[in-house]
Amino acid sequence: MQRNVIRVLARAVMLAAAVTAHPNPAASQVAASCAQRSEVIEFLLRQYQERPAGIGLINPHAVMEFYAADSGTWTLVVTDVNGRSCVVLAGKSWEVLPPQPVPKA
Repeated sequence: MQRNVIRVLARAVMLAAAVTAHPNPAASQVAASCAQRSEVIEFLLRQYQERPAGIGLINPHAVMEFYAADSGTWTLVVTDVNGRSCVVLAGKSWEVLPPQPVPKA
């Protein structure tokens, strides 16, 4: 389970970085899932009861946010410096894990 979460997160970060680094080629594909940040957050709360579960800086121009609900649904959103948010990934079966010990090198 933990390996799957790590793999999904790694892929999400790479995809989010690609979307923000080269937005023009994918603009027509991404446009349907992008809006102002406040609209995206309101939609996730109203439609799925998803609330903030994590956040991370992708680069100086983009932030990655995870939203999750008690029902297990989750959404990865990338927001640029202009306040435009795009849904990058979404899924089911979100689980909050307790902090894990760092493996010894």
